[in-house]
Amino acid sequence: MPDANIRVPEEAKERLASIAAAEGLSLRAYLARLAETLLTPAERAERAEKARAVLQKWNGYAPTAAEEQDLDNELDRRLRQAAGQ
Repeated sequence: MPDANIRVPEEAKERLASIAAAEGLSLRAYLARLAETLLTPAERAERAEKARAVLQKWNGYAPTAAEEQDLDNELDRRLRQAAGQ
């Protein structure tokens, strides 16, 4: 596979290189492994939809959009509270 050049701030490159070295990897190998473990937005949406379908089949879980928004707002509130904001 051919290599590609990616421009990132020097600080980001150094941080990634340090993390890679701590795991016994080159920066190239670390970034390749990282790319394999991350999901695209479309992949995340597909997994979320599958999870919702399983939950609905298992226990009837099917929140409305308004209920989902209320739950998201409550989670955000609790995260802010836990962070001391």
